[in-house]
Amino acid sequence: QVFSHHCPFLMGPIECLTDVVTPDTDIQVTLSIFELASAAGIPCEVDPALVNVLAGGKTDGSSPEEDYKVACLLLVFVAVSLPLLASDPASVYNTEMDGYNNNIHCLAKAIIHVSAALF
Repeated sequence: QVFSHHCPFLMGPIECLTDVVTPDTDIQVTLSIFELASAAGIPCEVDPALVNVLAGGKTDGSSPEEDYKVACLLLVFVAVSLPLLASDPASVYNTEMDGYNNNIHCLAKAIIHVSAALF
């Protein structure tokens, strides 16, 4: 907000670019715009740094089908782990912290960001 207040001529075009991005936009263009927006401090739907890290970890022999299977297995792992996390005594809401002791409240956002970066 401070940057937008002091440099609106710089932040305005970046914010307009992020508004223009649609699911039909080329993925490389989308990642470039999100990288620019992230550098300017604007929150994005997909974290470009996470996408780069995940793309850099791919092995040469992996196929897109295998990557898809791994991503689906990750989501299955999360689905199987949710009941265990929910029954954990540390998963009780703490009013003093305004959250949970084991940070389970961050799990939904983490799943969304990782899934968006994988697919």
